[in-house]
Amino acid sequence: MSQVGAPQGRTWPGPARSPRSRTLRSVATLTTAALAVTVLAGCSSDEDAGTGPAAAQDNAPTARALVDDGGTLRWAVDALPATFNAFQADADAATSRVAGAVLPALHTLDERGRPRLNPDYLETAEVVETEPRQVVLYKLNQQAVWSDGREIGAADFVAQWRALSGRDTAYWTARNAGYERIEKIEKGKNDLEVRVTFAKPYADWRALFTPLYPKQVMGSPNSFNDGARTTLKATAGPFLLSKVDRKTGDLTLTRNPRWWGTAAKLDSLVLRAVPRADREAALAGGKLDLAEIDRSTAERIALALKDADAGRGGAEAARLHGPGSAVTPGKALRSWALAHGEDEELAAEVKAARAQNEAAAARYAAAQDTLAGYVVRKSLEPAYTQLSLNGESGPLADERVRRAVARAIDRREIAASVLKPLGLPAEPPGSHLALAGQPAYADSSDALGDQDTQEARALLADAGWVPGGAQKKPAGAEAEKKAAGATGRKSEEAASGKEAERSDTASDDGLYIVGDDKPGELRAAPRIGPGGPEAGTRVLAPAPAAARESAALLARAEALDTGARAAAAAAPANAKPDKGVAGAYAPLGSAAPAAAPAASQSLGKDGKALSLRFVLPSGPGSETLRAVGDRIVRMLDAVGIRTEVTKVSDESFFKDHIASGDYDLALYSWPASAYPATDARPIFAKPEPASDGSLLVEQNYSRVGTDRIDQLFDQAAGTLDEEEAGDLIRQADARIWAAAGSIPLYQRPQLVAARQDVVNAGAWGFAAPRYQDIGFKKSETTKGSPSKD
Repeated sequence: MSQVGAPQGRTWPGPARSPRSRTLRSVATLTTAALAVTVLAGCSSDEDAGTGPAAAQDNAPTARALVDDGGTLRWAVDALPATFNAFQADADAATSRVAGAVLPALHTLDERGRPRLNPDYLETAEVVETEPRQVVLYKLNQQAVWSDGREIGAADFVAQWRALSGRDTAYWTARNAGYERIEKIEKGKNDLEVRVTFAKPYADWRALFTPLYPKQVMGSPNSFNDGARTTLKATAGPFLLSKVDRKTGDLTLTRNPRWWGTAAKLDSLVLRAVPRADREAALAGGKLDLAEIDRSTAERIALALKDADAGRGGAEAARLHGPGSAVTPGKALRSWALAHGEDEELAAEVKAARAQNEAAAARYAAAQDTLAGYVVRKSLEPAYTQLSLNGESGPLADERVRRAVARAIDRREIAASVLKPLGLPAEPPGSHLALAGQPAYADSSDALGDQDTQEARALLADAGWVPGGAQKKPAGAEAEKKAAGATGRKSEEAASGKEAERSDTASDDGLYIVGDDKPGELRAAPRIGPGGPEAGTRVLAPAPAAARESAALLARAEALDTGARAAAAAAPANAKPDKGVAGAYAPLGSAAPAAAPAASQSLGKDGKALSLRFVLPSGPGSETLRAVGDRIVRMLDAVGIRTEVTKVSDESFFKDHIASGDYDLALYSWPASAYPATDARPIFAKPEPASDGSLLVEQNYSRVGTDRIDQLFDQAAGTLDEEEAGDLIRQADARIWAAAGSIPLYQRPQLVAARQDVVNAGAWGFAAPRYQDIGFKKSETTKGSPSKD
């Protein structure tokens, strides 16, 4: 969810019988990841809206005339794809990479994450009718054909719709969002026109039919479920699926001879399975041309380049900072003496050690020489890493505690610690649904507020978590103990026989019965807003004072939703005026606890200490997540929240902990998308109770949601007014901030090692790769030769 990184692949959003339409987003990986959260379907017509991306692309853009014709590029993937069907639950990043090179993409994303019509497949695509039904007319490129020679046409659209509509349960689909809204598909005036009629309006229609599979794949459950896992019967991209060798871990794509568009520069593209932990060694061995890497590998390449610029060869670099760098002249002389001494056994050991050191230095020197032939291209990945707060049960079921955790964390410090050392912009994301540079982006974090230790402590105090609370007995338990003692004394007096039994029988008048008045019980919060739109939040009912705070906070989000007048109507009559900068403030008069010695800062309530289970991945490549986790632990400790850090394997992290809800705090990432109304809804949808008493959470692993958030997503997906859709998405984001189930921390860095002569490839940011332009730069001696273009 890599750090985002889903684990490595996708997670199943819920049973097929779920009443909600299913959609799937790749989870951020444990340390690198991917995902893209955001742009609105209508933003494609807005050329100048918003600001540019936080970081520019870094992919060595080069005119095709300066790119060599031919060659094979070796590109690292985590593993070979388990399936070539992008609509199955175990499709992963490698599946998407193959699909991007060999299948039609009717709309692709530009550098700002906006969907753009792909002229290789479409001449036009537009909404031609809105009443009585929305109708989209696709006019296909007349040259577009499948690899078997058949024209791409309406039959392919129909087959994909029927497979993904959810109406036929024989298809094992992982997502069907948008396809279930289609009423019919028919041929237009000729074979090159496809008319798609929707049963109800769908703003994100551009998300459909990308990738587009041939009817041979989508036409039957067997070919969809099983056939497309291992091969594709027909393709229609600049490359063909040529060979899959699972023994060597290589998947080979070759030029498509039937491709009608601009010809691919490369003869072949090899996707090579290399786990991230092994990529530095693979690069040092010259086995890769292009690979996403972690920070440590990027630093190693930077050091190799520094040595090369200084005129230092690998051998000299090894002596300077490699395995031999710790050997001083004195140590070297002593080692030589021992190796040639009279003690033959010791001499043999020393000679073996010297040989090992020399071999290590030689390997390091060779690696430095090879790594100097690479360059690190960097940008910001279209994904963000978040702190997830599980609100299903425990202390975090109380929204005041979640908000306190959020107010305790300095997001700017965390973003700077991850991104500044890499020379990347370090502004924390202000939205869950869009990233900087996307037209839908707006900073709504004021709905929760910035880091404020005093406010965090005040929120915790209002929730009953106070210093020394772990030693205090619950009020009800203390009363029960006293009542039990009084009963015991009366029993002893009765047994003594000093007074008549009848006259001494105690009545119930004035007797305190434990539980009758339930001292300290949390009272139900008043409804907030017309009909109580936030009543569906799965949290404990706040105390009366906190209800005023909650009302003011939601009023801030409501102001975006229905205007100031509706916001005023939504607040209870006794709510305090909302003054100052927007944020999650404790009720007026809730003073933060006075400073106490460090030993007594730990908070508790009713005899129980406030402690949260923080689950982190332990595998290689997750170092950044663990470092961020350490910072968060220190920040929470400063306000009295203790954490129990549990490190688990990468394989177990998502499946056994995040998806199952076995955590309080966790770090993982979500990708950005051009279609937040569709793609982000299952991530923030209100969990629904299942018939067996469990929760259907789709991909909302924080298990915090409200009816109003769901309504805003549905409204955004159902309007064809692009400006209105953007406003609705921003309103939903403000409420997601206020619910405090997810705290975005930083946009993930995107680091790519590329051979220095590889061009039109690297850190693409939001944009989709243009596979036919990737290649090797012409050398100085061949620049004058004519190109095939």
